[in-house]
Amino acid sequence: MDTQRIHEMLARNAELRPDAPAIVDADGSRHDWRAYDAAATEMAELMAAHGATAGSRVVIVAENCLATAAAIFGASRLGAWAVPVNARMTGAELDKIAAHADPAVVIYTSNVSAEAGAHAQAAGAAEVATLSGTVGLLRRDGTTPETDPEVAVMLYTTGTTGDPKGVMLTHGNLLFAGRASAELRAMVPEDLIYGALPMTHVFGLASMLMAAAHVGASIALAPRFKPAALYQALIDGATVLPAVPQMHALLMAHAAEKGVGRLENARLRYVSSGAAPLDPTWKRKAEAFYGLPLQNGYGMTESTAGSSGTRNPIGSPDTSVGPPLPGVEIAIDETVGQEPGTGEVLTRGPHVMKGYYRAPETTAAALSSDGWLRTGDLGRIDDEGRLHIVGRAKELIIRGGFNVYPPEVEAALNDHPQVVQSAVIGRARDGNEDILAFVQTADPAPTPDELRAFVHDRLSAYKRPTRILVVDMLPAAPSGKVLKHKLLTHFATALEAG
Repeated sequence: MDTQRIHEMLARNAELRPDAPAIVDADGSRHDWRAYDAAATEMAELMAAHGATAGSRVVIVAENCLATAAAIFGASRLGAWAVPVNARMTGAELDKIAAHADPAVVIYTSNVSAEAGAHAQAAGAAEVATLSGTVGLLRRDGTTPETDPEVAVMLYTTGTTGDPKGVMLTHGNLLFAGRASAELRAMVPEDLIYGALPMTHVFGLASMLMAAAHVGASIALAPRFKPAALYQALIDGATVLPAVPQMHALLMAHAAEKGVGRLENARLRYVSSGAAPLDPTWKRKAEAFYGLPLQNGYGMTESTAGSSGTRNPIGSPDTSVGPPLPGVEIAIDETVGQEPGTGEVLTRGPHVMKGYYRAPETTAAALSSDGWLRTGDLGRIDDEGRLHIVGRAKELIIRGGFNVYPPEVEAALNDHPQVVQSAVIGRARDGNEDILAFVQTADPAPTPDELRAFVHDRLSAYKRPTRILVVDMLPAAPSGKVLKHKLLTHFATALEAG
């Protein structure tokens, strides 16, 4: 078993390049590798002082900032499991995760986030001054440490029932992901990554945080994506930009408002787009703006972000997600597909998760005995060995780079006393996905605005429906199962009228 731990990357950089830039924090302050490593060491000491030990879970109510990064690596130094969660979650969502993860300590990045500060205040967390800025710290007694030393980080997704699932990612998973991401991007210590992808999502965790630590590159962290800030960062010298389609689209719109049709005078050398399919027309537009090829890739939380990636020249018509990364296997289970050569995407290798926390049956359904992960996505492999994603076996919606699981949104709507049932789907729109909710109600029927207000405190902003349609009846099979694939056509007139 590989005994290397992710915090050792910080220690190595602190030794090899102590004075080199490592982090540009949310407030613009700059920190070298020596300071970064010291911040992580301090976080480990604070966790221990508040009752965490090896195997404890440490929830980090996080925004992109030095405190989050230091807490992730600090947990590794202690042997604890870091559990970064989005500070923009509601209190109810955080409570669900805390009940499942049972953390010994909760850290709130209140120094950069009003939302994290509000959560800290509601929980009664103590304010503590650290090298990373002021954070909230909450000790939770009575938790039981785990004995598995392999797990480094646990990220939460939502299952088909709407309940949270903790994806256990090992040190080996994250070290592999960091190396693979850095090699795919040909990263060097002189690179500056623009870090707007949230570190609470596996894309940002792997392709930004771990990749930078692997190679000794620096990251400019952005707690909130703002097109103007990204534009300025590119002018100021960012060289690597991992992003989602919506970020690229908003950046180009901002540049157009400034009268800029093509990015000039920038050091940018690598641009990637992930977490959503690439439209060929949009891809050409983005490449014309950047003057660089727009690379694509495929991954998911359970595969530590990356399974495949493109290495295309500019102007390539390829809209695949590329061949497998070195060391990764990809196969197609055609028994799931409806066309020859198409089926469920399977992947195997050092990127595949340890499993779901405290969910052995769910883990067994996702992982075969010989290590294959069932992704739930439908795809095919072309003659050149490139993977094409053609659909989703699961009903995942990706909005603004965040995963939205329809059962969770439906559960929030169904809590309303006048809601009989609801059906939630995604619809592609301008490089993003709208969240459409079709709600069958009893009389007196609530209005869409009333339903929107009802779920406001139950769902994070990015999970709230873009459109809510109150309907008399949902299309259903004789069994009573709602036919989600018919929703768009069945309610086409109502959608167009809105």
